[in-house]
Amino acid sequence: MSKTPTGSTTADGTPAPVPPGEEELGAAGTQLSTAPAETAVPGSFGGNRAPGLAGGLAWTGREILGWARWFWRQLTSMRVALLLLFLLSLGAVPGSLIPQDGTDAMKVEDFKEAHRTLGPIYDKLGLFHVYSSVWFSAIYILLFISLIGCIVPRTWQFVGQLRGRPPGAPRRLTRLPAYATWRTAASPEEVREAALKVLGQRRFRTDLTGDAVAAEKGYLREAGNLVFHLALIVMLVAFAWGQLYKTEGNKLIVEGDGFANTLVQYDDFKSGNLFNDDDLVPFSFNLKQFTGTYERTGPQRGTPRVFKADVTYSVGAHGKEQKATISPNHPLQVDDARVYLVSHGYAPTVTVRDGKGDVVYRQAVPLLPVDGNVTSQGAIKVLDGYRNARGETEQLGFSAFFVPTFAGAGKGTMFSQFPALDFPVLALTGFHGDLGVDSGLPQNVYQLDTKSPKLKQFKDDKGDIVAARLLPGETMTLPNGAGSITFEKDIKEWAGFQIVQQPGTGWALAGALAAIAGLAGSLFIQRRRVWVRAVEGADGVTVVEMAGLGRSESAKLPEELGDLAALVHDKAPAQTDADPDREPDAGTSVPAEGAEKK
Repeated sequence: MSKTPTGSTTADGTPAPVPPGEEELGAAGTQLSTAPAETAVPGSFGGNRAPGLAGGLAWTGREILGWARWFWRQLTSMRVALLLLFLLSLGAVPGSLIPQDGTDAMKVEDFKEAHRTLGPIYDKLGLFHVYSSVWFSAIYILLFISLIGCIVPRTWQFVGQLRGRPPGAPRRLTRLPAYATWRTAASPEEVREAALKVLGQRRFRTDLTGDAVAAEKGYLREAGNLVFHLALIVMLVAFAWGQLYKTEGNKLIVEGDGFANTLVQYDDFKSGNLFNDDDLVPFSFNLKQFTGTYERTGPQRGTPRVFKADVTYSVGAHGKEQKATISPNHPLQVDDARVYLVSHGYAPTVTVRDGKGDVVYRQAVPLLPVDGNVTSQGAIKVLDGYRNARGETEQLGFSAFFVPTFAGAGKGTMFSQFPALDFPVLALTGFHGDLGVDSGLPQNVYQLDTKSPKLKQFKDDKGDIVAARLLPGETMTLPNGAGSITFEKDIKEWAGFQIVQQPGTGWALAGALAAIAGLAGSLFIQRRRVWVRAVEGADGVTVVEMAGLGRSESAKLPEELGDLAALVHDKAPAQTDADPDREPDAGTSVPAEGAEKK
């Protein structure tokens, strides 16, 4: 028995052309893939132009139809699909490097202010809204069309191949890349029966045609290729669907307060182009307690160890109340909505009294952190109910600076030394007058417009600014009988939540997993065919030929053919006492070339 790799293949894995008169492979080397044949750039599709107006119109119609077909073939080719996929990934780069309107409009404005020349150019090119720009959408849609136009016909062609039978054996098996032959005393029928059994056990799809057994295996390679590209389409649809209907908003909640998933409840909110108010998932939750502990020693001092928010939530208007714990890596999920814990800070409780001692304001005021140790600042605004010593209605405002762990007076600037509430101190500076909240202009709730001429700072009889550092329980008295403000011992904590609702994430995940599985199949599975021919020679000895052909050249194909030949050889062993110099019968319909090789 011998095994000799012969023949050659082209770059795409199909058998090399043979000289005229020797096209023995025939259908055996075809349909190993569903890739469409490449077509050259055409010259003229119109052909000969007949005289007259009718001839000109007919020629023009053929030209337009021909070029349209050629353009469609190019668009739906795998090469163009890969090029569009590369352009799509390249187009996403500026979306990651340049501030985007949909993500942070303030950074976009800052960029335009800092880059007076580049800003207008970027704006005209759509680089501040890459993912909704015309050029990015065009690439996205062309890629979508290209994948569909490429995959659909190949899928139907592959289905046809699955329903068909393995092609018959070529006339000259010696031309195939892997070849083996021997002579045996078993009859041709016994050899073919043994070959059918061996190949069937190796999960080959077999068919007996004439004097040869045809077998094929590795359909999952092409199936994996098709699954990969179908998965890309699913992912594109899922991502597009998610972006069009996506919602994303933020909400700061103090312990004891709650949130209902309606537009008016959000601190800031952005959504996709096709979003409707009715698409919001109906749910609500209350922040019962925030818990944060921190590393106290070593190089990681101040690093959070426990960072969680205990909440109760309910789904729908009359849903049953349930408990949950939200942490950075464990969001609360309600249908398509996810609630992420993204930030944390402190909300000192303050009480403001007027000159008569009546309480006009009592509330836990959230302040925003400015560093990793939760040094915080903000504003306290008393909008209604306050009257000054003369009985005039005024508004009060206080610039607040809070540190959870104060280093102590005379020990440097007032910055927190640790994020936990070890030594809380609240620094206040007061203003009175008109805060400008009734002007109709938008205003930051965490800042005071101290430059407003209608807002005056509290000063004592000497003209010095009235300011104080308060410990929990201490009070700052305002001058001229204007009242007082007390820093209460009840210091609450707040948590910042991001509520994201993006449909299609499940489909996108399924598409990604399918794409990985399909890609693995297309890379590691080889489509191959094996033929076993058994004919009786003139001396009565059966000549067995085995040959294999793969979509691409691989060292494993001759090895696999050798294993198969060994199994068939065990059932039809080689004839050792035959005359090696005797020629096969010339009348044999299919000569067994190579039978003399041992």
